[in-house]
Amino acid sequence: MTLPRENLAVGGKLRAESLLTQPKIWIDLDNSPHVPFFIPIIEELRKRGYEVILTARDSYQVCDLLEFHHISCKVVGKHWGKHRALKLVGTFLRALRLATIMAKEKPALAVSHGSRGQFMCGVILGIPTLMVYDYEHTAGTGFLRPDWILAPEVIADFPPYKAKNQAMKYPGLKEDVYVPRFRPDPSVKSELGLDPTDLVVTVRPPATEAHYHNPEAEVLFNAAMNLLTARPDVRVILLPRNDKQANTLRKQWRPWIDKRKIVIPEQVLDGLNLIWFSDLVISGGGTMNRESAALGVPVYSIFRGKIGAVDQYLADTGRLVLLKSVDDVREQIRLVPRNRPASPALSGITVLEHVVNQIEGILERTAAASKGRTR
Repeated sequence: MTLPRENLAVGGKLRAESLLTQPKIWIDLDNSPHVPFFIPIIEELRKRGYEVILTARDSYQVCDLLEFHHISCKVVGKHWGKHRALKLVGTFLRALRLATIMAKEKPALAVSHGSRGQFMCGVILGIPTLMVYDYEHTAGTGFLRPDWILAPEVIADFPPYKAKNQAMKYPGLKEDVYVPRFRPDPSVKSELGLDPTDLVVTVRPPATEAHYHNPEAEVLFNAAMNLLTARPDVRVILLPRNDKQANTLRKQWRPWIDKRKIVIPEQVLDGLNLIWFSDLVISGGGTMNRESAALGVPVYSIFRGKIGAVDQYLADTGRLVLLKSVDDVREQIRLVPRNRPASPALSGITVLEHVVNQIEGILERTAAASKGRTR
């Protein structure tokens, strides 16, 4: 579904031309972290006069987050589990379904944060593709290459992807695109039934169905949960990645859930708000770790896949603690109340503007190349 357009910004050659040509940009939301990341990008592109076509995959909490943020789009495909063969088949089938839609829409550029379905569709239809990513150890796309790549500047190299045209970088981290918009709302505490004396720990389990999952992370997760439930003053907010994982965790930790020592939210919450009102965060995934670091909240990673450059950078600068063993869980996690300021000290880096400018620059180059071919 095409998002409605806002008032058009004035200035810039392509922006003026867009009043007549209305170049379309297709954004595909393939995973939960892509929703908050792309919301400000979509808004800024609309302000600059671009028409945005939005699709999504029914994966993890993507659809719940779309509903939470009141975003309407075409949902195509789902998550196919952890089996590699099924993932490949599912990705190809999703690409074909997307191709039937985009053949009519004819977008000028396809943008995603690593959507393989969109990338394959782009190859099928000849749509220029921009692949944004912030984890260099994700599975590649074989001999197929996106036209452009955009990654944080802390990533020195660009494997596993090689761009046909150009590999570009942006300052800061992916989370710096949307975290500066955050404003604390204490109502989350009452929504979850938290007591003012609770030491609140938000926990995100490992992504057990991801291709990069290492079973060691589950050992660390269980050790962390045992540590937390042994403390009488700790309240755990447990955030499963999907319904299947939620059912497994409810069975495993049922006695503590019944006592409300562990709370699994029944509704989608503002993740940044939950992090902000936590005393610390323990997570098996990259995005929540990085959001916590961006907000200045103590965060411990139980991720045991290959450590990417972004997480290593955060660890080296003291903003993230990488836990590697059960002993690390017992010895390094500090269960102390956080001295929370009234609002977070957020970075002044205009990462959003930089990313959107890069997208606009690509559109200008593709438009110029297209005019050159028609002369």
